[in-house]
Amino acid sequence: MSSVYSAKIVTELPGPKSRKLIENDEQFVSQSYTRVFPTVLDRAEGSYVWDVDGNCFVDFHAGIGVCSTGNVHPKVLAAIKTQAEKGIHFASADFYHEMVGRLAAKLADIVPGDGHKRTFFTNSGTESVEAAIKLAKYSTGRSRFLAYVGCFHGRTMGSLALTCSSRVQRTGFHPMMPGVTHVFYPYCYRCPINLEYPSCNLQCVDMVEDIYLKQVCPGEEVAAFFVEPIQGEGGYVVPPDDYFGRIKEICEKYGILFVSDEIQAGMGRTGKWFCIEHYGVEPDVITSAKGIASGMPLGAAIASSELMSWEPGAHSSTFGGNPVSCAAALATLDIIENELLANAQKMGDYLMSRLRDFQKDSEIIGDVRGKGLMIGMEVVKDRETKERAPELANEIIMECFRHGLMMLTCGPNSLRVLPPLSISKEAIDQGLDILFESIRTIEKEPRK
Repeated sequence: MSSVYSAKIVTELPGPKSRKLIENDEQFVSQSYTRVFPTVLDRAEGSYVWDVDGNCFVDFHAGIGVCSTGNVHPKVLAAIKTQAEKGIHFASADFYHEMVGRLAAKLADIVPGDGHKRTFFTNSGTESVEAAIKLAKYSTGRSRFLAYVGCFHGRTMGSLALTCSSRVQRTGFHPMMPGVTHVFYPYCYRCPINLEYPSCNLQCVDMVEDIYLKQVCPGEEVAAFFVEPIQGEGGYVVPPDDYFGRIKEICEKYGILFVSDEIQAGMGRTGKWFCIEHYGVEPDVITSAKGIASGMPLGAAIASSELMSWEPGAHSSTFGGNPVSCAAALATLDIIENELLANAQKMGDYLMSRLRDFQKDSEIIGDVRGKGLMIGMEVVKDRETKERAPELANEIIMECFRHGLMMLTCGPNSLRVLPPLSISKEAIDQGLDILFESIRTIEKEPRK
């Protein structure tokens, strides 16, 4: 997995070709998309992306975690080509085809927990969450849900009712699906009840039962609790290791389904197939998408065959389980299993070590957290007061961009390090050199 490329900026940004294409885009494409970088991407390979003007960037975002095997992995490309030559689309809702059955069997093999599993296939993460919402209602006969402050589960109307990570995502869309109650996430760096772990004895867990399930939304009416094993868009927040075990006990007590949203944290991203495995918890439902098919549109909701026993027609999808996407997913899972689970853990440990070493001498990096290759760095104005510095986080990623590194923010003020699982040590070092120098540059600038 050695690197044969390096970051190289050969034009001003945006370059002349990018400027022309951006002008056309802004006329005809919905501007609801939050484009961060003023350049037009043209091609990618492994852990590098190029724009139309020939500028090369180290990739620390992997298409928001989608390009798990790196861009255009030859085995994935071959699987896509082979299936596309046989047939591009068979409607899995109405016809059997080999790829969808093979992929469902593979997913049943790798998801945590014993017993027979079934999968409903979708096109995206938000569709996977919608499927889980409907399955929870259908199987329990209940209509309420729990989710977390700071969570992100999608932008369609059901998943949006669960999502609670950004004001702009919810503004203008009320009323949403009723029956959702949001509770505090275990954000130990910024404990919402001003306690410290482990002396707190996880009072945030006790609050879920003693306040919410007993006073706000009766536990007997709650169909499912949607959790992110690492909170993604909320800032890459990592809970204590013993937290979700306690939450699962409460769910079982009240007959509430435990739904692990693995759309960003799953498919080997944290060094295990699914992030929830780090906590020793067996979820009732797992939702997946992003890294499952190396860039082909595919999502999944996976549950026990007993739970996923709804009648034909209760839920369906025209494109979900597309054979080309399924072929890409089968190749992706094979590559992850045989090569990238170990690499994600090894390179994640290396990244974490270097980031935490840098943090010791930084004035504005308040916290570094994550698992595997899902790492967040929280940017603050002052490490003692922990005052958030969203403007500095944005300045850092733009300074990185100007020098050949693409990475994104998450939460109000965090940087996310989310490279392909195939990234090499050389590519990591190239990216970190740019990142660290960019942070030093921003630290030296006068602050308002």
